[in-house]
Amino acid sequence: MQIVLAGLHLIAYNCGQYREQTSPLTQSGGQDADTRYVFDSCGQKSAGRRRRTARVDPSNAMRDAHVRLEASTTKPNLNENIKARTIMKKIPLRHGIFLAPFHDVEEDPSTCLQRDLELVELVERLGYEEAWVGEHHSAGFEMIASPELFIAAAAERTRRIYLGTGVVSLPYHNPFMVAQRIIQLDHMTRGRVIFGAGPGLLTSDALMIGLTPEVLRDRLVQGLDVILRLFAGETVTEKTDWYNLWNARLHLMPYTYPYPEVCVASAVTPSGGRVAGKYGLGLICMAATNPNGFDALGTNWKIACDLAEGQGNSMDPGGLRLVAPMHIAETRDQARKNVMHGIEKWLDYRISINPTVPLRKGSTIDEMIDNVIQDQGAVIGTPDDAIAKIEGLYGKQGQFGALLISANDWANWENSKKSYELYARFVRPHFSGTNRNRVASLEWVRENARSFGERSKNAQRQVFEKHEAELARSATENEQKPGLLGRRHS
Repeated sequence: MQIVLAGLHLIAYNCGQYREQTSPLTQSGGQDADTRYVFDSCGQKSAGRRRRTARVDPSNAMRDAHVRLEASTTKPNLNENIKARTIMKKIPLRHGIFLAPFHDVEEDPSTCLQRDLELVELVERLGYEEAWVGEHHSAGFEMIASPELFIAAAAERTRRIYLGTGVVSLPYHNPFMVAQRIIQLDHMTRGRVIFGAGPGLLTSDALMIGLTPEVLRDRLVQGLDVILRLFAGETVTEKTDWYNLWNARLHLMPYTYPYPEVCVASAVTPSGGRVAGKYGLGLICMAATNPNGFDALGTNWKIACDLAEGQGNSMDPGGLRLVAPMHIAETRDQARKNVMHGIEKWLDYRISINPTVPLRKGSTIDEMIDNVIQDQGAVIGTPDDAIAKIEGLYGKQGQFGALLISANDWANWENSKKSYELYARFVRPHFSGTNRNRVASLEWVRENARSFGERSKNAQRQVFEKHEAELARSATENEQKPGLLGRRHS
């Protein structure tokens, strides 16, 4: 069996069994997404990321494939070196953005929305794999009301990047209508949509439509249960205090087999981890870098894993996405100067919408920057600082699937674009290992430069010696030519 492994996948082996999962990239020339085989404990069933298999546009079929290898369905005979290379990094790290977005209320909203679309185009060109788009309805800054509408527009401007709802505030919507919209997007994007759901972050959003915060998390579970059944092709008849479905079924089956990847948001409470563990969904940790108070990352991931294990399943770390606020520049001083453009307004907004959360502002702009770094684990510095932050997350969490940069307007547009470019140029290769052989080759040449130089000189000397010998031989032959010609003439 021949498989194509592209970008974000691997092959591993344990206890004589393989377990098949899929990466978010698309395989060429067939019905399946990229196949990857990852560790499982002696064949234990996994409740991690659901298998994502998409019919593929042939024009994009080979866009990410870079390695082909033969895999056997029987137990392979792997030597220790091959095993070490295989398990060195079980889950290659994906990179993306989380676009709430955050825009100052003094800016023109139409221009802001166009800039958001341009940002998605930019990060796709830079090689980012995912872009997530939020849903909010109040407070002015986070101004996208429908991530589905935004994704439909972004999909027409892009060809490769995966587009996620980050997240649909599910209690605000009839779950049947949400399922219909996501499956339509699944077709319109040719399998590039990811469905992210949550209870809704802003209390003001819920209150405006007559909902109390106390009901939101229960409704998230109810709505997700219905949507997953609809995605699976079931006909649902169910009545609750907020929806009434009668013989409800989708008239479009998913483009992605069996249906698009589903994730839930995790912010402060353990509800996200509970839902992810119950249904085997991906998890987006919104407060992954927060060093203070509730350990959102560690607590919610453990809850998800414990619930999955109780059902005989296991969570796939590849479906865990961590959101981190970042702005990077060539130097720390330059990064701090850049964020002076908008970090105070962003901090004012964060404090004003939730004054119960202990966020410090500071009396000077430098204090504000320091507080954002210390209180929220933000990176405002260099690519090396971003690498150190992500390595710290690995040290705390272990394996995870994606790092999502929280998009903000701390810096102006030009400096923001530069930040995403620096991340793509210097941070991503550190974790992908794409420069490993280049570095090794350079070190090898440097270590052997003297001997290589001597061999090169010897080769050059031999060329000169050969050239001089040929000249001497030619001169000798020319001296003999007149006598030869004279004898012929006579």
